[in-house]
Amino acid sequence: MTLHLPNPDGTTRAYTPRTEPPAVPGAGGGSAFTSRTVFSAAHVVADPYADTTPDGPAAVDWDATLAFRRHLWSHGLGVAEAMDTAQRGMGLDWATAAELIRRSAAEAKSAGGRIACGVGTDQLTATATTTLADVRSAYEEQLAVVEESGAQAILMASRALAATAKGPEDYLEVYGHLLRQSAEPVILHWLGPMFDPALEGYWGSSDLDPATDTFLEVIAAHPDKVDGIKVSLLDAQREIDLRRRLPRGVRCYTGDDFHYPELIAGDDQGFSHALLGIFDPLGPLAAQAVRVLDTGDTEGFRALLDPTVELSRHLFQAPTRYYKTGVVFLAWLSGHQSHFTMVGGLQSARSLPHFARAYELADGLGLFPDPKLAQERMRSMLSLYGVNQ
Repeated sequence: MTLHLPNPDGTTRAYTPRTEPPAVPGAGGGSAFTSRTVFSAAHVVADPYADTTPDGPAAVDWDATLAFRRHLWSHGLGVAEAMDTAQRGMGLDWATAAELIRRSAAEAKSAGGRIACGVGTDQLTATATTTLADVRSAYEEQLAVVEESGAQAILMASRALAATAKGPEDYLEVYGHLLRQSAEPVILHWLGPMFDPALEGYWGSSDLDPATDTFLEVIAAHPDKVDGIKVSLLDAQREIDLRRRLPRGVRCYTGDDFHYPELIAGDDQGFSHALLGIFDPLGPLAAQAVRVLDTGDTEGFRALLDPTVELSRHLFQAPTRYYKTGVVFLAWLSGHQSHFTMVGGLQSARSLPHFARAYELADGLGLFPDPKLAQERMRSMLSLYGVNQ
């Protein structure tokens, strides 16, 4: 039953997979959490039979994609749809994202699940002639799709705005315009350049202190239109400082895949809710941990979630933007999809030693519903790469 897993130096190490199923309860505990609002950003499942290329339109397996969302809802997690985890701007084009939003929002209504969807400007490629009006128009088009679907809107960071804005005042203008016209309170998303290098200098400065001030100025001007903020900067102390400065009633949703247990647990001055890509592979375990937190057992919550951080940091290691590859790899090993293929050909973005370590860590956590299936699939991948077992 031993697997020989490759090391980065070309050697292999023996690993004996676990054989028992995970102790995490299965679906059925899908009632809402009481102490935290929790979203999992969800990946998309590619159509492996599509005759396409990495730079062609995305081909999605809709049945498998929607089935994965039902899996998350069955454990009580909300779904953050058409976000970075779904490869927005890295294989998922706007036309397909719009269809994803409509399909997932309809499925959420049927399943009784919570959903929030990403609003961006990825149908617009910024050029020297792009104006703020063009950026606003692109945002408005996507906001209309999300609102018409009945989902909550997440205003994502915009590459086009980062390229077009001349300073903080342009961010204040664009976001102020969007918040004034939004039908319901939205979630504002600050995605750091480690996730997308094109977002360097967002909010008008590469210095995070004045950028934070601008971000807070947007919120302070429209607190009734901001449900919360999602912060993805991988800087725990900055998130803590930021959430302490938020207007009353505005939530902080952590997007920090390095420090999420302590940020969600919080301190005597507050806590973060969650909107996390790592909760895609951790779904059932994350849900179990939050239910423990609902009882007031912070230590029990940390005991469940702290051991997952090593896996998360591995998946999100630099270049961080390629974490989606590890997320989909684990979904394949877990049996949520029949293949390891991604839109945009992104399955090639990580190395075999990276995959081997991800398997080892996930297996050690008991994340695989069927350890034997995961082992067989890992063995087949090793064989494909020429690793003799």
